[in-house]
Amino acid sequence: MSAPWLMVGASYLFATMGVCVKLASATYTAGEIVFYRGLVGALVITGLTRWRGGSLRTPVPAMHFWRSAVGVGSLMLWFYAIGALPLATAMTLNYMSSVWMALFLIGGAVLLGSARVHGRLVAAVLVGFAGVALVLRPTIDDRQLWHGLAGLVSGMLAALAYLQVTALGRAGEPESRIVFYFSLGSMVAGAATMLVHGASAHTATGLALLLAIGTLATVAQMMMTRAYAIGRTLSNASLQYLGIVFAFVYGVLLFDDPVTWMALAGMALIVAAGITATLLRARATPPDARGPATES
Repeated sequence: MSAPWLMVGASYLFATMGVCVKLASATYTAGEIVFYRGLVGALVITGLTRWRGGSLRTPVPAMHFWRSAVGVGSLMLWFYAIGALPLATAMTLNYMSSVWMALFLIGGAVLLGSARVHGRLVAAVLVGFAGVALVLRPTIDDRQLWHGLAGLVSGMLAALAYLQVTALGRAGEPESRIVFYFSLGSMVAGAATMLVHGASAHTATGLALLLAIGTLATVAQMMMTRAYAIGRTLSNASLQYLGIVFAFVYGVLLFDDPVTWMALAGMALIVAAGITATLLRARATPPDARGPATES
């Protein structure tokens, strides 16, 4: 399968996973969903690694620890946001990671004083946050404010996780091993929240949703990784934003999410800012530093 179709498929599966997360949120806490998502992912990666004759032992456990800590934090905040926000809104806020990456580049250039700040990169960041303001204004009420902030912070943490995944790739760690330790981190963090808040009773529907979340996330992750390995970075990054479109359609059809011109305009601005930031970053960084985007 070609890279564009792999990216379209991965985007669709991530949006479908979001639907399952939203439905599961009626029964389970975000921590519980993260735990079971990690459990399924760890089992799948372990099976694939053994089948391929590979190893999950790593020479850089500390790097995996910090990548997992940041990534799991992003994932948990994202799932928390999905539970209360319109699906497309939560998806859009998490996809702000490319804009956050651009902001990090600008901040680093200013602090080091060794590089000129690219005007178009600054513009992309400003457009991205203008899009956030439009997306949140028509959909967020006082009761949803914290969920909106959680979604926004999840995007920022996803950008940090991306940087750590890139560092792990440079250290020679394969994607399967990175995903495996991220899944383990998800299990640990999820189990910790369950010890504090307790575990919810299972139902047949609930178990099916948890299994679907873990399976969809793992398959989508593998498809996205393959797409970035064989395709063009900008093309893949652009197609990845189809996840917002899929989530918007799901939200309207399944959850009666509101349709407003401000929300649509905000999503368009964020997508444009993200693609622009990805293009500018790709021009400014070497090929081995561009790596695949990750779920978190």
